[in-house]
Amino acid sequence: MSQTASKASGVLEKSGDANRWKALVFIALAQLMVVLDATIVNIALPSAQRDLGISDGNRQWVVTAYALAFGGLLLFGGRIADLWGRKRAFVIGLTGFAAASALGGAATTGAMMFGARALQGAFGAMLAPAALSLLAVMFTDAKERAKAFGIYGAIAGGGGAVGLILGGFLTEYLDWRWTFFVNIPFAIVAAAGAYFVIREPAGGRNRSPLDIPGVILSTLGLVALVYGFTRAESDGWGDTLTVAMFVASVVLLAAFVLVESRVKAPLLPLRVITERNRGGIYLSLGLAIIGMFGLFLFLTYYLQIVKGYSPVKTGFAFLPMIAGMITGSTQIGTRLMTRVPARLLMGPGFLVAAVGMLLLTQLQVDSSYPALLLPAMLLLGLGMGTAFMPAMSLATQGVQPRDAGVASAMVNTSQQVGGAIGTALLNTIASSATAAYIKDHIAAAGAARPAQQLVQLKGLVHGYTNAIWFAVAILVVAGVIALTFVNAGRPGSTRVTGSGPKAGSASGEDLEDEVAVPVIAH
Repeated sequence: MSQTASKASGVLEKSGDANRWKALVFIALAQLMVVLDATIVNIALPSAQRDLGISDGNRQWVVTAYALAFGGLLLFGGRIADLWGRKRAFVIGLTGFAAASALGGAATTGAMMFGARALQGAFGAMLAPAALSLLAVMFTDAKERAKAFGIYGAIAGGGGAVGLILGGFLTEYLDWRWTFFVNIPFAIVAAAGAYFVIREPAGGRNRSPLDIPGVILSTLGLVALVYGFTRAESDGWGDTLTVAMFVASVVLLAAFVLVESRVKAPLLPLRVITERNRGGIYLSLGLAIIGMFGLFLFLTYYLQIVKGYSPVKTGFAFLPMIAGMITGSTQIGTRLMTRVPARLLMGPGFLVAAVGMLLLTQLQVDSSYPALLLPAMLLLGLGMGTAFMPAMSLATQGVQPRDAGVASAMVNTSQQVGGAIGTALLNTIASSATAAYIKDHIAAAGAARPAQQLVQLKGLVHGYTNAIWFAVAILVVAGVIALTFVNAGRPGSTRVTGSGPKAGSASGEDLEDEVAVPVIAH
């Protein structure tokens, strides 16, 4: 080997931590815990509501408290990771999440449950950006980065479905409280492993003063936005408070952007979101999540209410989607990420998912699982897995190490806000279509109870398919945005951000070291 080649090899070896693959195990475990927690509690909610005496009007707060805290505090959590160090934020986030889960599992009143869920969301908002930004700064070689983000993307995409399976098992065979307690071993193992294994690259912290106005405006703005959509689902789009929340979110987020463009050390440097690739990724990812989150809800209800599946059987029905996501992410995405432009994975991925969604517009009360749902789920999983993988990687690629936390937080923010919008928007469309169908057909069913029940079921399915058509359109738009905006391209012409001090600099505190390795370029 020549001296030059040997030197280049040495630089490349130093570009990643020796324990990075061990670290990936614990980062992936923590991410799985956070993602599955978004759905695992849904299946347990009816049992918890009965035990704790939570009213129908207040039960939504079990989900909403988590979503508000998580979505509202993500940017702040990302900045904390940049300020304190990702490893420290990661371990603190895991410890707090475990404590909040223990509180939720031990809850004796509705208020105690709501508080525990809010705490889970707050610590999750610190944990999730720290996990993704650790991957961003630890994996800098293009091929290794592709593998690492393939695993992470599969978990981020499939964790919600895993939550449905695990939630079904725990609720049916143990007790709803175990949907909380199960987080504790996850968190302990991930925190202990991270503490001993992860060595965060030096020089990546952002020690600038905390942007307090930015923290307040972004948190209030995102909370208002998420709560607006959550309230729209239960109280309607014309509700006075719903409209007020939307107006407040627009004003607060506009003020946030104005402040960020003027302060010396912004919470969210606008360079992070105005870069064409990242902007396209945040937007397309958010849209795709809008379509997918609504689908999880509809398919869960369809399988349990219309088809009569048990919680466990419902969870297993989602396995083909998980298998598709893992295959798309770790086999297709990982293998092709360093060979073809990212848009040729993301765009077609979202469009394949749209085809799977299109199949589900044909749902009937008596639809066959093997003939219709199975191929639809496989296509959805395959498409989303293929698209998620490069999206996760590119969203943090090329940012300075000091911005890795907030760039990661933006990925999570697009997912959280997308989930809130998707659940509220598609559920509202489905409910309206169902009500209209039943009103038009119930008289013709006569007084016979079986005939009326059939109309009710047909009305539910009619509502689902109406909403799924919107989800198809949203996924197509996500695919078009990915093909249009994301222009990072062929291997070999771009540099991946490292983590050391720049040559000739006295300190690496807020500078970046760029290591020439193959990545996706135009």
